[in-house]
Amino acid sequence: MTAVEHKQAGAWRGVDLGTRTVTYTERDAIMYALAVGAEATELDLVFEDRLRVLPTFALTLAQWAPDELGSRGAFDTKTALHGSQELKVLKPLPRSGELSLTASVGEVWDKGAAAVFEVKVECEYFVATWSLFAPGYGGFGGERGPSKPPAPEGEPNLSAELATFETQAALYRLTGDLHHIHIDPAAAERIGQPRPILQGLCTLAASTLPLARALGAHPADLVELSGRFSAPVFPGQALPVRGWRDGDAVEFEVGSDTVAIAGARARFAG
Repeated sequence: MTAVEHKQAGAWRGVDLGTRTVTYTERDAIMYALAVGAEATELDLVFEDRLRVLPTFALTLAQWAPDELGSRGAFDTKTALHGSQELKVLKPLPRSGELSLTASVGEVWDKGAAAVFEVKVECEYFVATWSLFAPGYGGFGGERGPSKPPAPEGEPNLSAELATFETQAALYRLTGDLHHIHIDPAAAERIGQPRPILQGLCTLAASTLPLARALGAHPADLVELSGRFSAPVFPGQALPVRGWRDGDAVEFEVGSDTVAIAGARARFAG
């Protein structure tokens, strides 16, 4: 990669990625809830007569935005990684509807060997921010950006379990994440994995269900979520969720010896 190409990464800062209108039905919202681990007995997540839409469903509606940046050539889509995710809920999603989503590039951080692109998607219901780690695109003279947050102090005061299931990655693909590494063993092998891996956004969203149960909250009352993707998860794994509760918020991590979601935080209304 030439020096000229290196310098192009910083030029993406603030670029408008456009506005799209997305539509969804109650069926889409229910399928999403099942894909992230809702139980058949949780009728207000899986039954249209009582439906409350999970706030993390917003992330599937906005997935086009980081894909759009990649398609414009900002980074190599074969090597870029989804580093972290943030979601701020402004008001509950309707059971079905049509949303107008506006996307733009936020900051572009220079990590030396890589660039980190922030993609922000906004609408009246939520603000979602992707952080995309692009190896080989750093060195353009920009700011390094914030460091990783320090690990929580002390012993966790909340524990839960995230029980994934064997068909989860295949089911979650139907919500819009069609990357081959989540279904095709050959594609997974090319990135050094022994079998298809679970989508990071699926793992992060799924972790909010046992967290909510442990907190005595409703998962649809989620108003804030963030987390960093630090290791792969395989469908069928059962992972501990360790939390450090602070009022209506909880800092948490998913995994034990190998942490899959690190530096995470969730807050529920109520």
